[in-house]
Amino acid sequence: MAISKKFWKDKTVLITGHTGFKGGWLALWLKQLGAKIYGYSLEPNTKPNLFESAKINRIVSSTINDIRNEKKVFEAVKKCKPQIIFHLAAQPLVRQSYSDPLETYQTNVLGTANILQAIRKVNSVSAFVCITSDKCYENKEWIWGYGENDHLGGFDPYSSSKACAELVTAAFRNSFFADSKTAIASARAGNVVGGGDWADDRIVPDCIKCWQSGKIVNIRYPKATRPWQHVLEPLSGYIMLAQKLCKNPKFAQPWNFGPEDENIIPVAKLVEILAEKWKQKAKWKISTKKHPHEASLLKLDCSKAKTLLDWKSCWDIEKTVEKTVDWYKCYYEKSGDIAEFTAKQIAEYTKDME
Repeated sequence: MAISKKFWKDKTVLITGHTGFKGGWLALWLKQLGAKIYGYSLEPNTKPNLFESAKINRIVSSTINDIRNEKKVFEAVKKCKPQIIFHLAAQPLVRQSYSDPLETYQTNVLGTANILQAIRKVNSVSAFVCITSDKCYENKEWIWGYGENDHLGGFDPYSSSKACAELVTAAFRNSFFADSKTAIASARAGNVVGGGDWADDRIVPDCIKCWQSGKIVNIRYPKATRPWQHVLEPLSGYIMLAQKLCKNPKFAQPWNFGPEDENIIPVAKLVEILAEKWKQKAKWKISTKKHPHEASLLKLDCSKAKTLLDWKSCWDIEKTVEKTVDWYKCYYEKSGDIAEFTAKQIAEYTKDME
């Protein structure tokens, strides 16, 4: 598992969605590796947020605008002339996709087409990694997991929009980049957790926000089983994939980055572990309200990434939750500089990869 500091030193990188949870962690990691980072995104949509808490604005040259704006996307790409692009700008929530499906499709599908079209016009990009979701598959709740060649689908607008983003990426790759110097790949990850996520309708932020204020958290789907992983797990895969793409176009394919089987547990079990680590008045109950449909089982087959990228998951569920709780405790207890604490966790993960 080789992430090369030599490779990333002085590389010009554009991250769309850099003000978000995953994009922010990615920006911090790439900065440690010596990359020159540009970002294109909307303003952070929560208060507090990782972007401000970890002072990411100090390490990224930011363009604040909408990924749906084709002109502005092109102008941003033309201005920074990136060698590598990580596309994370998205509407990332299943429940929000039910309340505003058009915004979800416009952002996740048209936004992906906009950034790919911009790459066609700017002759600088060697590697493009489109980050979608494990929910892009036609989920039949198979216990053996989904491989990259399984059917795409999606019950809800969010999931199907991610399947559409995969199709757009594949169509551009085949139609416009098959014989070019730009290698186009997509990446599908599991349910990520980690410090700095305050989004609504996500289990860890829901728990932390309630417990921090002394409230009891309501759990919607206690039996739903998900592939939980620390945010640094898939990010390591994205970084390794980008390195490979710059060296060999054969890696221009879709890739799964999910956890080991022991991290694939029900929501209720995750909350139990989280409560044990949090300790202070961590109480929860099962919600009796009716909620929109979500799959009860989702699992990825990551054998392709393990074999061809030499990638693997490093942190088990206990360490994943421990590191997440440590981050939030540092933030709320003001026990240290959160930017330094975040950088320290990245360094710890990097060491564990060795």
